[in-house]
Amino acid sequence: MHDVLPDQTPAWQYVEQVLREVLSAYGYREIRLPIVEKTELFKRSIGEVTDIVEKEMYTFLDRNGDSLTLRPEGTAGCLRACLEHGLLHNQVHRLWYYGPMFRHERPQKGRYRQFYQLGVETYGIPGPDIDAEIILLSERLWRRLGVRDKLQLEINSLGSSEERKAYRRILVDYFQGHLDKLDADCLRRLDSNPLRILDSKNPEVQQVVENAPVLMDHIGDESRAHFQELTEILDALNIDYVLNTRLVRGLDYYSKTVFEWVSGDLGAQGTVCAGGRYDGLIEQLGGRENYAVGFAMGMERLLALCEAQGGLELQSGIDIYLVRVGGAAEMAGMRLAEQLREQIPGLRLQMHCGGGSFKSQFKKADKSGAAYAVIIGEDEAIRGEISIKSLRREQPQDTIPAVEAAAYFAERL
Repeated sequence: MHDVLPDQTPAWQYVEQVLREVLSAYGYREIRLPIVEKTELFKRSIGEVTDIVEKEMYTFLDRNGDSLTLRPEGTAGCLRACLEHGLLHNQVHRLWYYGPMFRHERPQKGRYRQFYQLGVETYGIPGPDIDAEIILLSERLWRRLGVRDKLQLEINSLGSSEERKAYRRILVDYFQGHLDKLDADCLRRLDSNPLRILDSKNPEVQQVVENAPVLMDHIGDESRAHFQELTEILDALNIDYVLNTRLVRGLDYYSKTVFEWVSGDLGAQGTVCAGGRYDGLIEQLGGRENYAVGFAMGMERLLALCEAQGGLELQSGIDIYLVRVGGAAEMAGMRLAEQLREQIPGLRLQMHCGGGSFKSQFKKADKSGAAYAVIIGEDEAIRGEISIKSLRREQPQDTIPAVEAAAYFAERL
């Protein structure tokens, strides 16, 4: 688990603001969810034989003896909330949430045991147009952040649950003929989750996977038409994508569209955003038959990608640093600071506290990254004036009446 330090938070805040603006532009509304859920929720949604439930969840008993879990992902909790509050009956919802998730994973670059994730979920819309919309939404986000050319969209269709079950039997039969090439992890998955073998990063297993039957060849007409319409929308809107027939999900409730945004700049863990249609999960959690599609995006990986691109061009967190030296100047400066904050909404002003000489205060003003230093000494305080020095441009120092300070900065900031 990691700390986000003050020098790092401006980048986080900027990306979070862009997320909110893009989501608002598409009419998505925020839902805020508990960090802790009943363990049974994740066993029912993710599955008891998955790595997440078996190895990675932070699970504990509370004082009443109930088993609780720090959320390893957000979809199950979002759907639980919608079912619990009756939001799914004959309704359409476009929702998003943001916050920390928890998995006890093996430490590696870009992966943390507390990590931050944006989740986007839509309910009640059956067609491929909503699949396309959330892809377009994510693509707009990459463009806003200047990383679009660093990400590749991969898409596939998983067909229906019945089609995938039939394919699963074909896949197991194929892998049964290559048991000597499968590692221990793949052998374990052969019975419980054979589609996940297609995700293996083991080079020897990948050679076997290359010749495995392709799911897309075993889906029905309805699933094929859904996928074709999705690709037609993406083509019409000039969204580049790659058909990755090995892109799968290990859980049975996924169906039809799956997609990932992948970068080659992040090493082996190159997926920044993953999504798809999961109509079957609603019934699995006790709801009526319905439609659901969404995606999850890891903030740490997205910020790492922005950093690899050269970082985000962010303004300093401060507009004005107020320097004050002398007894009368101390109170005059404090009064002026409050007036400016009142008169200029959004102004970022840091007032020096703790005393010190003009020289020492100017050093701190320069280090703060502020655009301007406002100087009040004893003489200025007596005359009701302030001096203004630009810290980022070569220009003469100004001296003006203190009562004109708000108009001066409102024009320049």
